[in-house]
Amino acid sequence: MEKNKQCSPQQILYEKKWRRNRIINRSVQILVFFVFFIQWEVTTACGIVDSFFFSSPSLIIKSLRTLTLNNDLLTHIRVTLLEVLLSFALVVIISLIIAILFWYFDRLSTIFEPYLVILNSLPKSALAPLFIVWLGTGMKTIIVAGMSVAIFGSIISLYTGFRQADGGKIHLVYALGGTKRDVLKKVILPGSIPLIVSTMKVNIGLSLVGVVIGEFLAARQGLGYLIIYGTQTFKMSMVITSLVLLCLIAVLLFVMIDLFDRLINRQKKSCA
Repeated sequence: MEKNKQCSPQQILYEKKWRRNRIINRSVQILVFFVFFIQWEVTTACGIVDSFFFSSPSLIIKSLRTLTLNNDLLTHIRVTLLEVLLSFALVVIISLIIAILFWYFDRLSTIFEPYLVILNSLPKSALAPLFIVWLGTGMKTIIVAGMSVAIFGSIISLYTGFRQADGGKIHLVYALGGTKRDVLKKVILPGSIPLIVSTMKVNIGLSLVGVVIGEFLAARQGLGYLIIYGTQTFKMSMVITSLVLLCLIAVLLFVMIDLFDRLINRQKKSCA
């Protein structure tokens, strides 16, 4: 079958319209971003907004420069990134293993699924002080705090997705003499790749939230620590700067997962 087929006029028109709308949307997003920061700077310069409490873009740049010259900024960013990535990786691996076990052993899921629902509904910020008592302060506690925010919902989401796999394909594997392990390898895991990737997109943000909560209580480094330190010393520019950096990190991590998703989809299309 030829891969390069001649497109119809309707398809060409649709693709042109899609590209044009995409450019317009991106342009508007960038415009809103710059208008917001310009308005923020102008209102603080005119005294409409108090820069002591709300900072300003120029003060954020000054704070970034100060932290960089003191060799603190990269250290705090590196610590937070490392904690988020470790937390995220452990969430993905552990939740995937537990979801597979739940699907493979029905009795196991029947026994433990209610407990997962209860743990997932708990406010995770209330668990952070317990982690400090159990594990002490340090990176270990922060990573566990990051995991606690994402892991229970991730297990439930993956297990639910596994149960909703294509029933026709499952029956076909059994009809051909396959086992439950064959169903797992041939149907469940390959068919759940979009679900796994979408769950990863959610988990990367939740891991960041959990890590920052942990850094609020049990860290001496990291952007969460900078937020608490800046609040206690009334250095609001440091607080706002840390929040901006956290937003940039969240965007960067999401883009990484999105690129991974596109790579998988491209490979699927090339194999089709």
